[in-house]
Amino acid sequence: MTERLTAGGAEGSGAAEPSRPDEATKRQLKAPASAVLDSAHLGDIEGAFGRIPVDNLGERHSWKQRLLTLAAIVGPGIIVMVGDNDAGGVSTYAQAGQDYHTSLLWTLLLLIPVLVVNQEMVVRLGAVTGVGHARLINERFGKGWGWFSVGDLFVLNFLTIVTEFIGISLAASYAGISAYIAVPTAAVALVAIMATGSFRKWERAMFAFIAVSSLQIPMFFLSHPHWGSIGKNFVVPSIYGGPSSAAVLLIIAIVGTTVAPWQLFFQQSNIVDKRITPRFISYERADTFIGSLVVVGGAAAIMVTGDYAARGTKAFGHFTDAAGVAHLLAHRGHELGAIFAIVLFDASIIGAAAVTLSTSYAFGDVFGIRHSLHRGFMEAKQFYFSYTTMVAVAAGIVLIPGAPLGLITTSVQALAGLLLPSASVFLLLLCNDSQVLGPWVNPKWLNGLAAVIVSVLLILSGTLMATTLFPDINVTSVFLWLAVALVVVGLAVVLALRILSRGLPAVAPAPTMSTTEKMSWRMPPLALLTPVKWSPGLRVGILSLRFYLVASAALLLVKAIQLGGG
Repeated sequence: MTERLTAGGAEGSGAAEPSRPDEATKRQLKAPASAVLDSAHLGDIEGAFGRIPVDNLGERHSWKQRLLTLAAIVGPGIIVMVGDNDAGGVSTYAQAGQDYHTSLLWTLLLLIPVLVVNQEMVVRLGAVTGVGHARLINERFGKGWGWFSVGDLFVLNFLTIVTEFIGISLAASYAGISAYIAVPTAAVALVAIMATGSFRKWERAMFAFIAVSSLQIPMFFLSHPHWGSIGKNFVVPSIYGGPSSAAVLLIIAIVGTTVAPWQLFFQQSNIVDKRITPRFISYERADTFIGSLVVVGGAAAIMVTGDYAARGTKAFGHFTDAAGVAHLLAHRGHELGAIFAIVLFDASIIGAAAVTLSTSYAFGDVFGIRHSLHRGFMEAKQFYFSYTTMVAVAAGIVLIPGAPLGLITTSVQALAGLLLPSASVFLLLLCNDSQVLGPWVNPKWLNGLAAVIVSVLLILSGTLMATTLFPDINVTSVFLWLAVALVVVGLAVVLALRILSRGLPAVAPAPTMSTTEKMSWRMPPLALLTPVKWSPGLRVGILSLRFYLVASAALLLVKAIQLGGG
């Protein structure tokens, strides 16, 4: 029988419970009503590097206390960021280096604010609401709009998991290991790592893999970086050989692999599962910022390595897949090729673990079942079953012979970039919902910055559409005209809203709240919140965005077939 959870966190449907409730359940019964869905999400914070008792509410005045607290909190931000440099990330960054030298490094620098802005918003959502991203969308906007967003996530995440196993098979092929051995073995290991029934053990396993990813540092220096070119390409936007539709596709893929929709769902749910509350938001923000620097540094190292692999050879501009880069590096030095293969394998494992868990968290949110790493297999069968099934099916698909693995990987990353605006819009709506975040809603400047980010993503996807339909069109002109059109439309919308708002009663300012009250404020149970009422304009805008993104995804498929010679 499916065990469903009520909005207040109590478990029903006749599920058998231990005669003696655990400490988390006792605390929940004594605490005020909250939106937390699973009692396992209440209790002590148990991180890889420390533990914070639930009743430890004292101030951290000394640097030692603050560092110990950060050590216990750190995890969701770094894991989500390093997980973003997954198999698709390694492949995409290596392709950028092999086909365009280091001329696309500037994209990474611009993506830091995108990473920080998006993930900071989910940090607040997770800590303040105690509810996963998928559940919030489903409850606040209705099941139809919930599936509008979560449906995309399930499809995209599954395709991303497939690319992780592609990375595993390519890394294994470099070492001469059959994919029929490496892929099933990795699948079993992924399930074993997750199904321990201990959040702390899972997080420690993730940090062990993150430690292996530090091999990117010696890999970077062994690639004989050209410091002058690297410094220039970080700050001066350029594209080696000039703008082209293939370059636009790759830039969108870089965006999609660096800022992917699954990250929003993963970090929010992982924060909830780790039991982080508003009191520790500043520490989780630091965790996220550190992670953003790590992911950009790793991406730059891989791009430089890809450039070194093909520099001065006939392979320049002819990327096939990540295994091809490893073999090119082997001609420069066997140790460098081996390091790249290890980095690729390690990235694939981290990515597969994070993306699959993100999907299982969302599955638990949507269907109201237990979904916590604090629970063992027997306590959360559906949660673990969904994880195991996705891993098994994705691994099986990769074993189908003859697939263009490199092109599939790049196309999936580009699809993530195309779908990111939709995920970002729902994120913005939630972060401006005063019933959900109360005193933690977005300030106006953050809304403005997020709107600019979404606009740039839409311009990139529009450029891809135009260059796919009209291959000979001038890419730079298309980008500039789309930017101008978007600015004009944006100004028209703002003006229309101001005209329509004239004569309406002024909105009362939110009541002032002390720091102590703000730190203890949590979202009430979802059932007690007033339903969201969308204006006709917003509804039309979301539907238009949906239609636009579906068309963009269709044209992405066309572009992939063109590049594949179909």
